[in-house]
Amino acid sequence: MLYSRGLRRIGSAVLTVAIVVMISGSALLLGSDAAEPPVRIPSNVAWTATTIAKASSGNPLRGLIIARRCDRCHGREGFSSSPAVPNLAAMDRLVVWKQLDDFRSGKRSSPVMQPIANSLSEQDTADVAAYYWMMPIAPDPMDDRAFPQPLPDPKHEAVAVRLITAGDGSRGLPPCQACHGPIGLVTGAPSLTTQNAPYLLEQIEAFASGRRANDINLRMRSIATQLTEEERQALSESYGAGLAPSAGPPAR
Repeated sequence: MLYSRGLRRIGSAVLTVAIVVMISGSALLLGSDAAEPPVRIPSNVAWTATTIAKASSGNPLRGLIIARRCDRCHGREGFSSSPAVPNLAAMDRLVVWKQLDDFRSGKRSSPVMQPIANSLSEQDTADVAAYYWMMPIAPDPMDDRAFPQPLPDPKHEAVAVRLITAGDGSRGLPPCQACHGPIGLVTGAPSLTTQNAPYLLEQIEAFASGRRANDINLRMRSIATQLTEEERQALSESYGAGLAPSAGPPAR
């Protein structure tokens, strides 16, 4: 009798411990599942009236002096001699300002650009942006530009024209010109029609892999991940040759 009661008590204790363990484990499990991942803010730039005024307040003459340190990579005329380096001539000043701020805050990673951006004050950044914004894109006999590059394969050109002008509704892809303009130049967006193909391809692939993530609202990351290898190459080649569907081939 006593032996049976002891067994029952031991059994009850074991059952109680098991229930407590199960409840505790469930709570931990539910807690880990329910926990929201940390929000990744792609950029510290918020386009308020104050921010736009600050980014637009640059002095291009002062920017010219500051930008002399940029000549080695981006070219004295704003066109790089290296196809892997972006051209900055005529780049919208809001775009230049945002990218420099993203480099400074670490939202966009580059071992070369981050130290440079950190050396610039907000006013310096606005001045440099104003300087490049005012630079012409017409060829200059004195510059050493790698742009424009050879015309793309006709097959690739057809693929690029379709994506630039119409996108692909079946995949939810908007046309490139919706953000970047019909000739690749528009206020507030990076200019594409003045960039070299290797640089553009590298940026598309960086967005697709998540290595670059400073695009607000995931626009480029969500688009780039859906592009095929051929489409990425086609877009890069077409813009890199200075082509835009409504502008025709570049002057040679």
